[in-house]
Amino acid sequence: MDLALTLAALPLALPVMAAIALWVRWDSPGPALFRQQRVGRGGALFRIHKFRTMHLHDGAGPQITAGSDARITRAGRWLRRAKLDELPQLIDVLRGDMSLVGPRPEVPRYMALYADDVRRQILSVRPGITDRAAIEFRDEERLLAASADPERTYVEQVMPVKQRYYLDYVARRSVGGDVRILLDTLRALLK
Repeated sequence: MDLALTLAALPLALPVMAAIALWVRWDSPGPALFRQQRVGRGGALFRIHKFRTMHLHDGAGPQITAGSDARITRAGRWLRRAKLDELPQLIDVLRGDMSLVGPRPEVPRYMALYADDVRRQILSVRPGITDRAAIEFRDEERLLAASADPERTYVEQVMPVKQRYYLDYVARRSVGGDVRILLDTLRALLK
């Protein structure tokens, strides 16, 4: 299903992706794509692809982003709100590193905070571009922006809820469930 839907979507997505890449490059110096190491199926590390939404920097700072983060570019604010910064992950689906639906991949630092048995269950499936947690936490950046300590809020409040969604997905995953999540994601994006 991943391959068929991705190949069907690419003719529509490629012109949009090309326009976004030009916009990102025009808006701020640097490459159009951002790559970051994430934890995939079985604990294998891979490099996720996204459109770059931040100014180039030395990598210092938190690995999460709150809504008012000064590192975010003008184009990046819009791309993040519309979730179009995620489109290059279709490349990751074609490469077999990701699925269209599945638990969102974490950076190694945060994945290491999961209990061993929970981590093993979550990493038993390919990570996805979208899932129920991505829909429910669509405004995660705003939630974190309201916190005095966004990273602590992420680790102590957001991660445990996402973890429950991920475990539920692994326990109940099905083609029909994936289709529902894809449709729910499209509805959420069109709101």
